[in-house]
Amino acid sequence: MNSEKPTQEDLNNWNKDPKNWFGPFYFNKEDKRFFVQKRVAWMGFTLNFGNTIAVLTIIALLFFLYSVRRYQ
Repeated sequence: MNSEKPTQEDLNNWNKDPKNWFGPFYFNKEDKRFFVQKRVAWMGFTLNFGNTIAVLTIIALLFFLYSVRRYQ
């Protein structure tokens, strides 16, 4: 792959590569997508934990839920 925008073929190959999957979690720093389709397409989407923004979003959500629960 070159430094240009990845092709649809690149995205599909990354998604099918078992090295990018850790159980139900997808992790690929080359793939800049926030959401990626799960291995079984009809099951929906998951986050790309190789994307920094996705990880920060999950941390912020967990912190928010913890804060709301703590101060009820």
